[in-house]
Amino acid sequence: MASEDKIILARVADVPENDVIGVNVQGVDIAIYSVDGEYYASDDLCNHGNARLSDGFLDGDVIECPLHGGCFNVANGKPCAPPVTHPMKTYRVTVDGDHLVLADPEQLVSS
Repeated sequence: MASEDKIILARVADVPENDVIGVNVQGVDIAIYSVDGEYYASDDLCNHGNARLSDGFLDGDVIECPLHGGCFNVANGKPCAPPVTHPMKTYRVTVDGDHLVLADPEQLVSS
């Protein structure tokens, strides 16, 4: 989903308000979150139990892993409930027309 030097993650309309979806961009699984009109993205795989965060439960700006119930803050990736102890990788997202775009394409390369 790249356009010139932009990396398009999804269409804005594809991410329901206050929900999460999973996408694969250039071979990287990414979870995209919509929280009160703001958009965030992270690795989709929980770093504790290898479950997809996009299958988890979003409550405000906290995503709960569906496997063991560990939680992360979607804005900064910090763990906020055990058993997770390490931050998840996050990606900055911008809105470009009707698309959500990776703000720093180099972030994806360094995944």
